[in-house]
Amino acid sequence: MSAPPLTGRRAEIVAAAARIFARDGYAAVGMRDVAEAVGIRGASLYHHFASKEEILYAVCLSVTQEPNEQTLPLLDAPGTPTQRMAALVRAHLEHLHGRQVEHLVALHELAALSAEHRAVVDDYRRYYQRRVRDVVAAGMATGEFAVPDARLAAFAICDMLNGFSNWFHADRELTLEDVVVGYVDLIVGRLLGSGVR
Repeated sequence: MSAPPLTGRRAEIVAAAARIFARDGYAAVGMRDVAEAVGIRGASLYHHFASKEEILYAVCLSVTQEPNEQTLPLLDAPGTPTQRMAALVRAHLEHLHGRQVEHLVALHELAALSAEHRAVVDDYRRYYQRRVRDVVAAGMATGEFAVPDARLAAFAICDMLNGFSNWFHADRELTLEDVVVGYVDLIVGRLLGSGVR
């Protein structure tokens, strides 16, 4: 049930809606507010999205479906589990940096999705965690990773990576590259115990 990539006006609508959902709360925002934020008529908005919930669903997919399609292929690339996990950490943080507002909206407004849409989003999240767990298990098998439980380690890694959206602000002393380098060390070198610094 993969949705097509967001492009053109649909991408503009989703980005604008995410900003006002984040600012005012999903429940307080109407379709007219979204249309005004994009600079189009309400009728034109309905040409792209049938409902406000469909827009929220598109916001949530931008931080669940996109990482599955864009970031997880790094786990299948050549290299050791250590190298592949380091590449995933970098790509995950870079994606979240570009979708920080959307990610915060998805975290806070997930309950407003229909049961069908929520199930799709949850499936993407669970699949991502399973793929991370599989690479942790591969690293355990080669002796690269010194953790006792691959599943628990995968939960910890995903929580740590996703927590970035809650605190990172580009105007502070840490740059995105500082965070990437630090997280690779913390996750791959220390949490997983690969010995890579």
